[in-house]
This record gives sequence, C-alpha cells and structure tokens, in this order.
Amino acid sequence: MNKIKIHVILGSIREGRAGERVARWFMNAMKEYDRANLELVDLLDFPMPLFADGTPSSMREGPHPNATVQRWLDKVAEANGYIIITPEYNHGYPSALKNALDYPYKEWNNKPVGFVSYGSLAGGARVVEQLRQVVGELRMFDVRDQVLIPNIWAAFDEQGHLKNEEQYLKNAKLVVEGVSTLAITLKNKS
Repeated sequence: MNKIKIHVILGSIREGRAGERVARWFMNAMKEYDRANLELVDLLDFPMPLFADGTPSSMREGPHPNATVQRWLDKVAEANGYIIITPEYNHGYPSALKNALDYPYKEWNNKPVGFVSYGSLAGGARVVEQLRQVVGELRMFDVRDQVLIPNIWAAFDEQGHLKNEEQYLKNAKLVVEGVSTLAITLKNKS
C-alpha cells in the first residue's frame, strides 16, 4: 500500500526566519512517523508574484501562464494533506503564505491541513484562527490539534534544540496523526 503524502509547508520567507528552526525540529521529531511520507516544502523555493490574476483561482482553467506559479500548483496537487508552519506577524499571517494559499484552489479542495505556529506570548494562536477561516474557504478540512510555540526568540537553545520539547511533541504527533487519518479517509472516499 502506498503511503499518503503530507507536505509540511514552511510559510515564511523572511530573512533570518525562525521557521527554519521550527521546521527542522518538526521534521526531525516526526522522522519515525510511518503512516505518511512527510516532505518539507519551503516557500522560498517558489518565488511567485503577488496574486493579481483577473480570473479567480476557483474559476481557473488549464495551466497557469507563470511557470513558477504552475510549479507551485503542481506541488500542491501532489499531496494528500498539509501541515503549515507559520509565524504570527502583527496578529496575522505572512503575506507570502497568503499568496501561496490564494493561487491554488482545486488543488487544495477536500484535503486536510494542520498547523504549527510560533510567535510571541500567544505562540501564533491568532494566526491559526485566521488561517482556519482561509482554509475553510479553500474547501480544506483543518484538524483541531495544533502546535503553538510561544516566545520563539527564547524557545531554542544555542545548539538549535527546542527547549521543553516534550510539551510540544505530544501536539505535534496529534497534528500529524489527525492530518494523516483524515487524508486516508478522504482518499479512500474519492
């Protein structure tokens, strides 16, 4: 039986982003997970223009004229589910992440998504609440569990290890299991 594919999307392109440390921790923590193949997908590898298409993504027919955007659409389409790693910027999500969410539409439809967020005291809780609204409009199914990493500037030690990892590990496993279980269920129904 082929394993499902889960993309772990690194949603910040900011210079010096903490998301790289969070992504390394998450991928390392989940390397033994055997129900799905997890692949890290970095938005830096998809330098798309700002979404300004005259046709809404939900009405798009055929390939996109921009090769980088089409490569992104193809990448999104190949996964059965997603886990988005995102910072909270000014109580919201990064513009690059919103842009990456807006180009695809049918590629996102009927697939699950989970969240790993980081930020100041709230650990990105506000950005996840906003993203739940966005992914709902994209006809995605978000899982309830999430990983919130507060005080990101002090969350990792000098060697790059997440401090108090055990308190985050339980939720990370719940997110991966939730996305995987839902992806398997949805795949079997299609």
